[in-house]
Amino acid sequence: MANTSLQRRTLAGITAIILLAPAAALAQAAPADSNIVVNGERAPDLTTLPAGPEIKGVIAARNANRMKVVGIDGAPTIIAISEGTRIKAASGLFGVSSRSYGADALLNGLPVTVRTVQADSGLIAAQVVFKANDLKTATMIRAGTAQRFDEQTAATEALRGRMADIDKYTIKSTTNVFFDTGKAALSPRAREDLCAAATNADAIGNALMLVVGYTDSTGNDAVNQTLSEKRAGAVINYLQQACHWKPWRMLTPTGMATADPLASNDTPEGKAQNRRVAVNILVSKAVDGM
Repeated sequence: MANTSLQRRTLAGITAIILLAPAAALAQAAPADSNIVVNGERAPDLTTLPAGPEIKGVIAARNANRMKVVGIDGAPTIIAISEGTRIKAASGLFGVSSRSYGADALLNGLPVTVRTVQADSGLIAAQVVFKANDLKTATMIRAGTAQRFDEQTAATEALRGRMADIDKYTIKSTTNVFFDTGKAALSPRAREDLCAAATNADAIGNALMLVVGYTDSTGNDAVNQTLSEKRAGAVINYLQQACHWKPWRMLTPTGMATADPLASNDTPEGKAQNRRVAVNILVSKAVDGM
């Protein structure tokens, strides 16, 4: 069991991230402002500009009339989209058939080949080509992401109401389960400990579970964030499916990457302690002891 100070510090950090997440997510999801006034000269005739490099990669971001394309080597390139930009989807055998699209088809995650021209302001896309099947996939991903965002927003609002003041909760116990490097699979010992924790918590009529995933310092921030969330998700699934913990008594799982280590990451032993998921049993102080 982690000590009370670490538990309170961890949960306070989680609460701050949870409360800030909707605003950050809404900022990322907000559409570009359509009421943009562009001052300057008329867009140049692309056919009069010198040829630029051909860029192959995946669209990583869109902002008004610009897009960021990340190449296979990981290098990003900012490319402007003009009224004269030709946007095509290739389909059929050997991609011999094509169809024209508007700029709204240039979705995040879409693999593209961009033929550019060089202007004083930077690169402008003369032609953007992608595969019709890739556009279909990108559209499905965007639709699924929007649905998950709506669901997560609703869940976060519910959690906000329950966790608005962490001092109103008592941490009854914390069970840590541990993972191999880079893995999110539960060990037999972890499965046993999780069901034992669920049994003990079930005896407390008003108990809630808060599951938090962590990693050691191996890997970069993005990898560790994703891994910590996968570990928390694996624990949640096992608690609900195998240990029969009721979903309505489960707070939204959170990944905290390398935050709040139990031990130093300078040693293999310390890293092993930090590759964990903490299952916190909480009870509202208003009903504790009832």
